[in-house]
Amino acid sequence: MTEIDDVDHRLLRLLREDGRRTFSEMAPEVGLSVAAVKRRVDRLRDSGVITGFTVQIDHAKLGRAVEAFVEITYTGSTPVGEIVRTAYRAPEVQAVFTIAGAPDALVHVRVRDIAHLQQVIDGLRRTGHVTGTKTLMVLGSWTRN
Repeated sequence: MTEIDDVDHRLLRLLREDGRRTFSEMAPEVGLSVAAVKRRVDRLRDSGVITGFTVQIDHAKLGRAVEAFVEITYTGSTPVGEIVRTAYRAPEVQAVFTIAGAPDALVHVRVRDIAHLQQVIDGLRRTGHVTGTKTLMVLGSWTRN
């Protein structure tokens, strides 16, 4: 486990808020020089704490305004790898979480509308391994930065 202090935590928060933020923008916010901020961020990357930088997308502007989580239960003999492959085949799937207990997986999807959501769920059900689904529509969200 990598030891990180309060300054590292503040740098991580700043980068989660805006991964394109420059070292010179972050330096005054954490009370360090630009060079010290660069060293710390490099150390966090080298140690694997920071694994990459991403972009945040407004999915509604791309025509995928409806977001849902689908709980999926599979037959008892379905290997975990097959659970992931089943969901991964659908381009609407954003993430697959295999979980302990019932259900077996939680699948995050983004779709155009409710009819499109039904098509995606029907596609997941047709795999032959799925014994049940439960859909949870997202009304709003908040993410810790």
